[in-house]
Amino acid sequence: MSVETGSIKAAVRRWSSQLGQLVAIVAIVLVGKGALAEPFYVPSGSMEPTLLIGDALLASKFPYGYSTASLPIHVAFPETGRVFGETPKRGDVVVFRWPGDRSQVWVKRVIGLPGDRVQLRQGLVYINGVSAKVRPDGLGESEDDNGGAETAQRYIETLPGGVSHEIFKLYDHGRLDNTEEVVVPSGHLFVMGDNRDNSADSRVMVRDGGVGLLPMDNLVGRVDAIVGSWNPGIRSQPVTSWLSGFRIARFFTSVH
Repeated sequence: MSVETGSIKAAVRRWSSQLGQLVAIVAIVLVGKGALAEPFYVPSGSMEPTLLIGDALLASKFPYGYSTASLPIHVAFPETGRVFGETPKRGDVVVFRWPGDRSQVWVKRVIGLPGDRVQLRQGLVYINGVSAKVRPDGLGESEDDNGGAETAQRYIETLPGGVSHEIFKLYDHGRLDNTEEVVVPSGHLFVMGDNRDNSADSRVMVRDGGVGLLPMDNLVGRVDAIVGSWNPGIRSQPVTSWLSGFRIARFFTSVH
C-alpha cells in the first residue's frame, strides 16, 4: 500500500469519526428537546405582564407526558393520545400546538380543567360558580412588538384553588368580558392569556382565530422559566443601542 493511499484512508476514517460524533450530538439534542425541555420565543403580548414579547422560555415536557405534539419539529402524524399523560394544574402556563394549525406553537394559562364550568361575567372568571378573587395592583404598560405601549390596569388574580398571578386589563368593558358558561369536556382545557383584552384564547372559537377548548393532546409542555429576554421594539433604534434591549433582570427567572 502506498503512502498516498494510506493517507487517504486515514483521512476518511477521521472524517467518518467526526461525522459520527456530529450525528450523535444532533441525536442527543433532538432527544433532549423531544423528551426533556425545549426553548420557545414569545412573539405577542397576550400573556403580559407574566410574559413579555421577546422572552425566551424553557418548557418542560415530562410533566404532562408525551404525544406527537411533543416532537421538536412539526410532523403531521395521526393523533394517538398521550403516553404517561398527566392533567395540568389550574394556573399552569402551558405551551401547546394551536388547534387551527399545529405547526404554530402558542402559550396561555390553564384556567379550566376537564369537568369544570367556566364563565366570565364583567371580566371576572367564575369556575364552578365560584369567582376568582381580584385585587388592584397599580398600572402597567402593555407593549407591542414595534415598541409601542398602552397603559393597562394591573390586578392580582387568585383562582379557585389558590394560584395567584398578575393580569392586565386594558378596558373596563372588553369584548370578551362576558361569555356563556361552558363545561370543559374530558381531555380538554380552558386556557386564557393574562392580558385579558388582548388574547385570542378559549373564549374565542378556532374558526375565529382563537383556541377554543384546547385538546390536551396538543400540549407541548409546562413553562417553568424565562432563560433570556430582549425587547424587539428597540430594533427601530440605532444598532449601537441594541444591547440595551436585553432585559437582564428577567434572565433565568421562574414563571408563575
